[in-house]
Amino acid sequence: MEDKGKGSERWNGAISNLTEMSFNLESLQKLLLKKAVFVDEETFAKASLCSEQARTIKVLEQRVETLERELDAAITAAARVRSEKRQAEAAEKAAELHAQEVTKELENTQAYEL
Repeated sequence: MEDKGKGSERWNGAISNLTEMSFNLESLQKLLLKKAVFVDEETFAKASLCSEQARTIKVLEQRVETLERELDAAITAAARVRSEKRQAEAAEKAAELHAQEVTKELENTQAYEL
């Protein structure tokens, strides 16, 4: 007996949903009839082409922005590498000078020992 009651409730709910959908479709149909613009094929084709071109332009603009960010990152990385290179060269020169000083000091020490 309870199964019949549940089934009946489901059917009533489904019928209610269908009725509501019917009202919504009617409202949408009325709105479309009032607001819709009907054009010939040539006008529609031109509008479609413009729309497609606008989408393509938007995609290309996004790609350009992405490439600009990548370029900025690459320029920053290159500047960092150049700076690190200059620091390494300066450290190398300092090490060479230190090696020369140590070598001279060693030579002077050996000269005194003789």
